[in-house]
Amino acid sequence: MTKTLPAAFTILDDFPAVSYQQWRTMVEESLQGAPFEKKLVTHTYEGLQIQPVYARDNTAVENHAIGLPGLAPFVRNSQPLGAVRSGWDLRQEHAHPELAVTNAAILADLRGGVTSVLLQLDAAAGSGYDPDQAPAELVGQDGLMAYSAADLDVALANVHLDLVGIALDGGAAALPAAAALVALWQRRGVTPEQARGAFNADPFAVLARNGQLPQTPAAALAALADLAKWTTENYPHVTAIGVDTSPYHDAGATAAQDIAFGLATAVEYLRALTAAGLDINVAARQLLFRVELGTHHFLALAKLRAARGNWSRVIEACGGQPQSGAMAIHARTSHRVLTQRDPYVNLLRNAVAMFAAGIGGANVVTSVPFDALTGLPDAFSRRIARNTVHILQEEAHLHRVIDPAGGSWFLDDLTARLSEKAWEIFQEVERQGGMLAALQSGWIAQQIDAAYAPRTKDIARRKEGITGVSEFPNLREPRVAPLCPDAAVLRAAAQAQLAKTRTSDAACAPPQAGTSHMAAMVAAAASGATIGQMAQALGFHQHPSARIAPLERRSFAEPFEELRDASDAWEAAHGQRPRVFLVNLGPIAHHTGRATYSQNFFEAGGFEVLSNNGFDDVDQATAAFAKSGAKIAVICSSDKLYPQFVPLVAPKLKAAGARTVVLAGFPGDNGPPWQAAGVDRFIYIKCDVLETLRELLREEGVLTSQEG
Repeated sequence: MTKTLPAAFTILDDFPAVSYQQWRTMVEESLQGAPFEKKLVTHTYEGLQIQPVYARDNTAVENHAIGLPGLAPFVRNSQPLGAVRSGWDLRQEHAHPELAVTNAAILADLRGGVTSVLLQLDAAAGSGYDPDQAPAELVGQDGLMAYSAADLDVALANVHLDLVGIALDGGAAALPAAAALVALWQRRGVTPEQARGAFNADPFAVLARNGQLPQTPAAALAALADLAKWTTENYPHVTAIGVDTSPYHDAGATAAQDIAFGLATAVEYLRALTAAGLDINVAARQLLFRVELGTHHFLALAKLRAARGNWSRVIEACGGQPQSGAMAIHARTSHRVLTQRDPYVNLLRNAVAMFAAGIGGANVVTSVPFDALTGLPDAFSRRIARNTVHILQEEAHLHRVIDPAGGSWFLDDLTARLSEKAWEIFQEVERQGGMLAALQSGWIAQQIDAAYAPRTKDIARRKEGITGVSEFPNLREPRVAPLCPDAAVLRAAAQAQLAKTRTSDAACAPPQAGTSHMAAMVAAAASGATIGQMAQALGFHQHPSARIAPLERRSFAEPFEELRDASDAWEAAHGQRPRVFLVNLGPIAHHTGRATYSQNFFEAGGFEVLSNNGFDDVDQATAAFAKSGAKIAVICSSDKLYPQFVPLVAPKLKAAGARTVVLAGFPGDNGPPWQAAGVDRFIYIKCDVLETLRELLREEGVLTSQEG
């Protein structure tokens, strides 16, 4: 008999809806008395709870506007179609000091599909110095040795500036650097309508990172306003101001702090711009927010969405039009999550961050080369970096969906709660007197340090593991050789080049009161004035400026990498690394788990681990240890066999020359008797791995008492 199928299937008939409370009740029964919040609820460093499952009735979304893509509050995207039509603007950074090398790298990037370029000027230019004026250590440090329009012309040779966007990171000398770029645009015949880019003036970021400015904060804000006003009037597709939160992020700020400090900075800049006569809607469009993303991709997604929603709220409170609250975001991979050791894992970290940037709706993305922390990137790492973004777009088609995160109860809830937390911190910054006052008082640094402390403990205990460094290290992997240009040679070449192109100081007179400083500096740059000359005309280094303690730049991997560096130095001096011997006792099934754990544990500190297939009796194990030459013995077996072996083997290991006897596993009530037998330390999940390794390296003589 043939059964007729219904015209339509209704899943609800067979699978009735289950409420969150019904699900919760069943889960709590399965936990058999264990607390739900402890077993299944996790927390972010902002203190936000992450639930195991989300539904409408257990989210914070109801009280928060999500909106539609391209419409206020822009949580879902600042553009109606996202990047569907044009793809992401892939803006790669260039900071090699040598002009010709940078030019070759830029051309390779552009041939490889990069759509815009960011030039990071060296510390000398960023401080307003020419190479023959600056302290020697600043010349060529952390950036391009470009000090004039002529230098930029060399770095950007054969680049079609009417087609390629150019962004600058000119540090405190953002206005002189911008003038040099404008002079180059004019020299190349690039019209204001054709020019695209970003000047990224951001004095607060410079103050936070360096601890000082070459001019007073009031003068820096006045220059910022002048630059923004001139840019608005002359270059419609260029932004004047960058709101770079990387100094706070790299110092250890949480996602909520990152958003809040960016908002507080932007609000103070808006005040300066509107006081200079710019309309709030015009002023808001001069800001480009530069945000760093880590490897917690859901949090990174929520961070971008919450930042957009809160910025829309700021513009609304300032009386701006809704569309003026569309935040422009430049997202890049965070330096703090990258590593020097096993740098190829950075390929994955960068891919995760770029995934979050694209899905989260960033307007501009920067894909960081995997060897970024080792030194200057080479052609291979640059190619891999840009191809990471191409694969996400051309093979994964991530940009083809307007708002992939839309409709997720989890992400919407996380966005809403993160937004609330960030807004609370932003309001507190305002109560402190604003971002500048909060920086100068040290309040910002105090808040970041307090927020970073729990993460420090988690990294030390490997609760937050770092692959290739604190987890699964490979001591035998060769280091990536860094590119190390000869600074003295480059400095001499830069000074010689400058002598040929620099005009007389008379061509760069201080601007007249009431006139546009930017207009005067563009004219000066066009006549050959250098960044140093322009900075001097603007009053750099002539008046005492406020100084603060610079924010400490932190890398998650650095504490463990310092131990590895010490081990490398010890090996170079003594021919071998500090050693530990694994005393594996009993059948392999009893010791292999803890032996693997111990090897991972000690190699994270740079120890050479001498392992074996195990010993059937204590005397065999003791004899093998005595022959190893190690001074540290690590007993590895099971809880079942420890009561049998430990009282026998520990004293014999001591007698055989063990300075330190370590037992792998939590001892529980057996701790005191085993210590009495000769066990000095216990290593186990949640113990302080970092401090244990430091102490053992001190005992070995690898670290001094002051190190670590």
